[in-house]
Amino acid sequence: MSIGAAEVESSGLSGDHGRAGKRALTLIQAEHLPVIAALLDRDRVEPEILRRNLVVSGLNLSALRGARISIGNTEVRVTGPCAPCSRMEEALGEGAYNAIRGHGGWCAEVLTPGRVVVGDVVSYCDAGARTLAQPGGSA
Repeated sequence: MSIGAAEVESSGLSGDHGRAGKRALTLIQAEHLPVIAALLDRDRVEPEILRRNLVVSGLNLSALRGARISIGNTEVRVTGPCAPCSRMEEALGEGAYNAIRGHGGWCAEVLTPGRVVVGDVVSYCDAGARTLAQPGGSA
């Protein structure tokens, strides 16, 4: 389900099945969606079907492993790659799990709960904080 805003708790998105810790929140790069679609010989893949919490664009999540970032007024630490969900074969057909491998997004630990809104800027929280993605490249 796509929504315009969400509350983020220590366990992840409010109302989601997450739990506090290094996999509380999941993120995926919008730029990976056409890659996954191409590997599945589809015109497009909707992000909701991939079961990730947030879609971001204009930045390379794999370069942020271990980094503290803010999305809106929420602060998270990018902890590691998020393996494809075991339900992907059922949702997208044979070969979906392998098509998503390497493009399945990243997990994050929630450090400061808050609110995220579509279009929020994504920034580093570490020393020398800088914007990673602006509108057009955002959450």
